This record gives sequence, C-alpha cells and structure tokens, in this order.
Amino acid sequence: MPFRFPLATVLRVRKSLEKREERALQKIQLDMARVARQIDELSAEIAKAHQVREQAMQRPIPASHLQMHSWSSEAALARKKSLLRDLFRLEELRDLQLKAYHAAHRNSETLTDLLHKQRDAYELEQARTQQKQLDDIFIARRQRS
Repeated sequence: MPFRFPLATVLRVRKSLEKREERALQKIQLDMARVARQIDELSAEIAKAHQVREQAMQRPIPASHLQMHSWSSEAALARKKSLLRDLFRLEELRDLQLKAYHAAHRNSETLTDLLHKQRDAYELEQARTQQKQLDDIFIARRQRS
C-alpha cells in the first residue's frame, strides 16, 4: 500500500497561499525599487537645475528665465516629496506583506514537517513489515530442513 498523506490537499492549498503572498511581496519590492530609482533621477534633475540656474545667474538673463528655472525646480522637488511619501507607504505595505508571507510560510512549513514525519514513520513501518516477512520465510525454511 503506497503512502498517503491525509492532509495533502490542505498542504497544496497552504503552498499555494504561500506562493501568492510571496508574489505580492515581490511586487511591492519591485514597486519600491521603481520609486527609489525615480527619486534618484529627480534628485539628479534637481541638482542639474540648481547648477544651470547658478550658471545662468553669472550672466545677464531675463527674470522670466530665472522664474522658469525656479518653477521647474519647485515642481521637481514637489514630485520628489510625493515619491518619498509613496516610498514610505510602500515600506509599510512591505512590512505588512512580509508578516503575511512569514505566517503563510510557517503554516506551510508546519504541514511539510508533518508530512515528512508521517512519511518517515510509514517507511519505518514498511521496513519492519518487510523484515518480519523475511524473518518468517527464513524460520519456515529452517523448520523444513
């Protein structure tokens, strides 16, 4: 008789839930990386805008150009602040999702451990049964001789 784990269906469901939680965690981490990259790009853009404004102030230019540089710099700074808020929100989501993933993994791992223990016990019982059969055959042959 082959080994049958009575909780196999539950284990499959738990493994499926664990994979789903892991994918959700990976998506959040990808979003965090994307936002962090955008923040870095904006920081470089802001630094370049300041440098251009400083260079422009070295020579005579119309005030409207200076105002335009100021507005674009302020817009980039506002976008950066918005992205920083988004990154903070994503970090909080990641922490929550990490807890959910760990819980799902723990549940799955518990059943996997139970599966291994039951399989080991089954294999041990099968080995004992097989050894008993061999012993019985040996004793029967010995008694005939």
